[in-house]
Amino acid sequence: MADTTDTPAVDADTGGKQPKSVRVVLLALMIAMMLAMLDNMIIGTAMPTIVGELGGLEHLSWVVTSYTLATAASTPLWGKLGDMYGRKGTFMTSIVIFLIGSALSGMAQNMGELIGFRAVQGLGAGGLMVGVMAIIGDLIPPRERGKYQGMMAGVMALAMIGGPLVGGTITDNWGWRWAFYINLPLGVVALVAISVVLHLPKKRSEARIDYLGAALLTVGITAIVLVTTWGGTEYAWSSARIMELIGIGVAALVGFVFWQTKAAEPVMPLHIFRSRNFTLMSIIGFVTGFVMFGATLFLPLYQQSVQGASATNSGLLLLPMLGAMLVTSMVAGRITTNTGKYKVFPVLGSILMVVGLYLLSTMDTGTSRLTSGVFMAVVGLGMGCLMQITMLVAQNSVEMKDMGVASSSTTLFRTLGSSFGVAIMGALFNSRVQDVMTERAGALGSKVTEQSAQLDWKSLQKLPVLVREAYQHAVSAGTHSAFLLGAIVAVVALAAAVFVKEVPLRGAGPKSSDDAKTDGPAAQTPVVEAV
Repeated sequence: MADTTDTPAVDADTGGKQPKSVRVVLLALMIAMMLAMLDNMIIGTAMPTIVGELGGLEHLSWVVTSYTLATAASTPLWGKLGDMYGRKGTFMTSIVIFLIGSALSGMAQNMGELIGFRAVQGLGAGGLMVGVMAIIGDLIPPRERGKYQGMMAGVMALAMIGGPLVGGTITDNWGWRWAFYINLPLGVVALVAISVVLHLPKKRSEARIDYLGAALLTVGITAIVLVTTWGGTEYAWSSARIMELIGIGVAALVGFVFWQTKAAEPVMPLHIFRSRNFTLMSIIGFVTGFVMFGATLFLPLYQQSVQGASATNSGLLLLPMLGAMLVTSMVAGRITTNTGKYKVFPVLGSILMVVGLYLLSTMDTGTSRLTSGVFMAVVGLGMGCLMQITMLVAQNSVEMKDMGVASSSTTLFRTLGSSFGVAIMGALFNSRVQDVMTERAGALGSKVTEQSAQLDWKSLQKLPVLVREAYQHAVSAGTHSAFLLGAIVAVVALAAAVFVKEVPLRGAGPKSSDDAKTDGPAAQTPVVEAV
């Protein structure tokens, strides 16, 4: 479907030069992605202050959980709505909902209100990431897309590095409410830029939204996220509540898969999984989410507890990993754009991730910061090869009409991977810490970590020397187990990467007769929407 406006999309024949309006749109998209990524990072450092003012410590986890649940559950629906009714309007709607949720969260008067408003914010956030990736998929052919998705990966890395620092600065100087209000001016800038400069063809589908499919998927995802959030913390893994949630989740997802074969306009059309590359990218994306969020959770804890680093610089502690990820994402995107080749990156990235995680599992109480930094950089190099290439290849494996659901499905698998990673690696970490504390400090050690196996720096300084040293050994043992599990899981990504088929990227120029034998729709000539 061609647009009547006169600003062309980037084309391989133009040497990749972008019209000014396209660059403005890309800037607005980066701001929107920054909002989605930065929010949880900023809120994390503001949480102690929020609890101090609003109370409700027992409901603290729900401030994050409600946001995560709403984001994960709404992600597939946003992608489908964009495919059916047009990308621009859907994306702008998600920004508005996110900003409304941000404003209401900043005005919350008690913990219950904050949790509810965070869910509203999460509903909007679900559409931000999907909208960004799908619009890039509409505007830019895959051959040119690598370098821009590398830029998006850079934004993600900067958000993870700067989020805690920005959050601490805002909370200390302006108050915790501005951790939410700061989203408003940035969001308005993105909204205005998208409204004025982005012109995509308007779509109007006669098909009805698959409400039953959306409901079944929402129930299934909610049950999964709750299992991974509550298992081993709020409830024992073998408890009746966790078993009930597992049963509900499995039943809902089985029902969802069955219904998608019957629905006229399915939320997640199963035919996209017929593409081998798309399925493999979904697996790799899940593993990448599993590893990345597990690593960002336990690395600062190890450096604070064992290496004596300051908690206030928790974002900077991850700089070797995130910096390496940023550089590699940019380089991988450029190479993909220049050569049209990409299979080497999933394979190389998976190998580096396995090696890096194994190296992290060897850290003990005597490991220096320099050594741990080198190990983190290896993991970052691996993730940099994988982060955006997975989205690029997934989008290249489907038809243009399924760009939204392809983007949302890939994002969803990464989100679910992060939930599983944090939960499973966390359970293993906590169990190992408890065992080692009991071995080294007896009943006192077990009592210290009875409520939580993760102690902050201030709490650690109050412990007797014997117990503190026991805890440092326990954290080393816990991170060893968690990262060793991560290395084993990363092998799955490597196995998937080996089977990726090097399908020519759309927009890669003339194809030989051999290129006609490609993996489905990637061989088709795309119609790239104009700005």
